Amino acid sequence: MPDDTVRAWVGLGANLGDARAALAAAFEALGRIDATRLLRRSSLYRSAPIDSSGPDYLNAVAELETGLAPHDLLAQLQAIELAHGRERPYRNAPRTLDLDLLLYGDALIDTPTLVVPHPRLHERAFVLHPLAELAPGLSIPGRAPLPALLADVAGQRIERLAG
Repeated sequence: MPDDTVRAWVGLGANLGDARAALAAAFEALGRIDATRLLRRSSLYRSAPIDSSGPDYLNAVAELETGLAPHDLLAQLQAIELAHGRERPYRNAPRTLDLDLLLYGDALIDTPTLVVPHPRLHERAFVLHPLAELAPGLSIPGRAPLPALLADVAGQRIERLAG
């Protein structure tokens, strides 16, 4: 990896088809992105859909080291989603695979195609719990440290899965 790499965090989710297999394949695909290395992956977590219906989601977080610019990394994430049959019929629709760029170093990005930190990261237990598993001392740029954010989502149902 070149010296000009950035630590990036990606949220993974799926609730259609074999969600466990989709997430396993997504982790493998993340490790194959050019100029990017998969450093760590969280456990899988089960959570109820938010602002949607359908089966429970399986969620996780990946920690990456990347030399890609944020929009280039986003394009790679969207290509992985598409390869796994991702469709976007409506907001919060059930999905075969969802990959969200949660954090890109300490960057604050607000463009028409990308907002980082992810705009709802601080409201979602299914993102905060796996993120805290990997980096409990992390502070979300423009928000707060993870422990404070976790307290705000304590009422959301989430279950860490074994294995």
